[in-house]
Amino acid sequence: MSHTFVPVVDQEHTPLMPTTPARARRWLRSGKATGFWKGGIYCVRLNVEPSAHEQQPIAVGIDPGSKREGIVVASSSHTYLNIQAEARDGVKEAEKDSTRLRRTRRNRKTPCRKPRQNRKQSKKRLPPSTRARWQWKLRLAIWLCQLFPVSVFVVEDIKATTFGKKRWDQSFSPLEVGKHWFYGELSKLAPVRTKQGYETKALREQLGLKKTRKKLAEVWEAHCIDAWVLAYSAVGGEIKPDQTSLICISPLTWHHRQLHRFEPEKQGKRKPYGGTLSLGIKRGTLVKHPKWGKAYIGGTMGGKLSLHDLQTGRRLTQSATIADCRPIKLVRWKTRLVPLSTAN
Repeated sequence: MSHTFVPVVDQEHTPLMPTTPARARRWLRSGKATGFWKGGIYCVRLNVEPSAHEQQPIAVGIDPGSKREGIVVASSSHTYLNIQAEARDGVKEAEKDSTRLRRTRRNRKTPCRKPRQNRKQSKKRLPPSTRARWQWKLRLAIWLCQLFPVSVFVVEDIKATTFGKKRWDQSFSPLEVGKHWFYGELSKLAPVRTKQGYETKALREQLGLKKTRKKLAEVWEAHCIDAWVLAYSAVGGEIKPDQTSLICISPLTWHHRQLHRFEPEKQGKRKPYGGTLSLGIKRGTLVKHPKWGKAYIGGTMGGKLSLHDLQTGRRLTQSATIADCRPIKLVRWKTRLVPLSTAN
């Protein structure tokens, strides 16, 4: 397996063709470039004018899924990035709980606002769970366009269960409405092509690639194999990828602000819960702690902060203070490089 590649941007942060780690290290030692992290990926920014502006066509293959999704950035010469992302879920259940709690509060003998008129009833909008699922894909696509000069997106088209009724199939299926919204937003970044599932399978078998049946396995053959085939269909090149190192990405999810917990505490008191701020600091902020090193901000309790591991999300401590935490930047997802022995 070959080495991975390092994304390169110019002084205006316009993406250029990626480079090898060895060349990036030479640039850093000579002062020709400066390194930085973006979304968990190490990149370099050129401090001088690039020697050449020629760019090869780069395709991004996207294989949507209900639990895991594959995204591959490739050209005809190299495979630059293999991503297995966890799908965004849990929003539908959270909205049900929010609605139930809101209706329960209205029956209590406490001051509350009058129910507002349903102002969105006649407007076309995406359901919250559908919007969250497809916005997550769009956020990753925007991030990749900031790192690579993307020429085209190739997406495996997915279809909802149909009932033989045109109006229902096209207008009322959240899957159909969500994917068309996604295609429209994605086309603002680069041209979009779609492939049917049977077309992806036929091309994969033609190339002699074998897909694993373990959908939740953190291996290239689970989801990135189809994403690579999609990218290959647009740019061509070698019939096998030159590198299959895998990066796993998980979105950071927070509980929305709940006015009260589900059940009261002692003496009928209900504690506030949820939100996106912890003692005035945005949750998900990457900080440096003298004891725990680099971690991101989680919840708060008793005037203390919770710190979590950036790769696994495991809570490191619940007793960190603001004075000991030096903010670095805001992160939106967890990034983890799968060991090569596991990815093979």
